[in-house]
Amino acid sequence: MAVSSIAPLPAVNETAYGTVETVAVEAKKDLETSATSPSNASDVEQAVRTYFSDIPVMAEVARCESTFRHILADGTVLRGTVDSRDVGVMQINTGYHQATAAKLGLDLLDFEDNMAYARYLYEKQGTAPWRASAPCWSKTLAYAR
Repeated sequence: MAVSSIAPLPAVNETAYGTVETVAVEAKKDLETSATSPSNASDVEQAVRTYFSDIPVMAEVARCESTFRHILADGTVLRGTVDSRDVGVMQINTGYHQATAAKLGLDLLDFEDNMAYARYLYEKQGTAPWRASAPCWSKTLAYAR
């Protein structure tokens, strides 16, 4: 239900904030100083809402995609039910995005990196990668980039 319907991103592009690599690296640094790897849904929700406080729609995307879960009770990373390549709190599809994430130094199975890659993806494409879950998150937010 996540980002499986879009093509992989080019390795290097410019954004309003610099190269996409810079955006991803800075996002990861922000996470490393502001979040830990929470284990329960309320802690995950708080971390997601804090990290995406400047992009509230992304917190709603996480709510709809994963119900604010990253790690399951058995210690494994949440995987999509429709496509098991969708992973983590932001349900990033590893089939489409693993190579780009790796080039950016991000591990999609890691909570912080999963959110950092989602920010990177949002900076490039807005909410389009999560359009499959738009009927859920667009009800609570009247806007999407």
